[in-house]
Amino acid sequence: MECTRTRRYSPRLTHFLAGGLLTSLALGCQTAWATEGAMGRPITGMQITPYAGVIPPTPGMQWQVGYVYYDGKVEGTREVPIAGQVSLGLEADVNLYLAGGVYIWPTAEGRWNFASMVTVPYIDVEVGATLDVGGASARRSQSAGNLFDLYFAPVIASFHIDQVRHLSFGLYLYAPTADYDPDRIANPGLNVWTASPTVNYTQLFQQGTLEFSVQGALDWYSENKDTDYKNGVVWRSEVLLIKRTASGWGIGAVGGWIQQLEDDSGPTADRLGGFKGRAFGVGPVVTYGKKWQDGEHVDVTFRLVDEFSVKNRFEGVPVSLMVSFGF
Repeated sequence: MECTRTRRYSPRLTHFLAGGLLTSLALGCQTAWATEGAMGRPITGMQITPYAGVIPPTPGMQWQVGYVYYDGKVEGTREVPIAGQVSLGLEADVNLYLAGGVYIWPTAEGRWNFASMVTVPYIDVEVGATLDVGGASARRSQSAGNLFDLYFAPVIASFHIDQVRHLSFGLYLYAPTADYDPDRIANPGLNVWTASPTVNYTQLFQQGTLEFSVQGALDWYSENKDTDYKNGVVWRSEVLLIKRTASGWGIGAVGGWIQQLEDDSGPTADRLGGFKGRAFGVGPVVTYGKKWQDGEHVDVTFRLVDEFSVKNRFEGVPVSLMVSFGF
């Protein structure tokens, strides 16, 4: 099938794809610690989003605002590295607010489309840890609220195999732009760069009303110079299935798997045997989308993920609400 801008999508399919674009590109800046604090950049099942493999052909700006809540813990029998120390168990209550934009490049007709994105997050976090102070265990709690690390992708490329099968490729970067104090257990930022090469695939069935998307990514962390701690490479894979109706509502499910491939390194990591982690999670997804005749649209995505079979990471039930729009 010839894949051109004028023939690529039916009007109904174009509505679905344009509505899901920003959510699929901007959701990903999700958390408060690197694996040094028992969690990587991702939260299980919270990265993949509707139409993850698609950049639609219409150029211009898309926008998004969102909220993520995560209340997680590591059981008190586990030793956890944080702020250059070791805590016996760890608890965290995280509120993350996101504002982002995606620019779709104007391109000639063909199978490729390109975009660039940036997300500016704000985080409010409270952390509880049990630390060794002078040979005795002491409970310590701290909170912090400020801008979180900047999240961006200079170029994202989408290849349209045909009308219903799509691939996207991107290098997503997290910059250590937020405040960080190595003497604190609660920090707005992580103090490390993270590079996340990511591949997404989306296939549509039943005239575009049934979506299947899958994502694979690697997270590469730089060393935290203030604590001499370097996180090992993390692999993550997620799947998403959504059935949409003519009314604009959609319902489905998401599943995620996070697997650390390398041991962490540094004096604290060595003491803990590399602190390699993993996590699984599944949960429901609900969407709603509406488009007006002049091209304006709004799309809402809600999800809840229940984590299980977790090792050396936080375990909880993260929730997110994302609203994307274009005009």
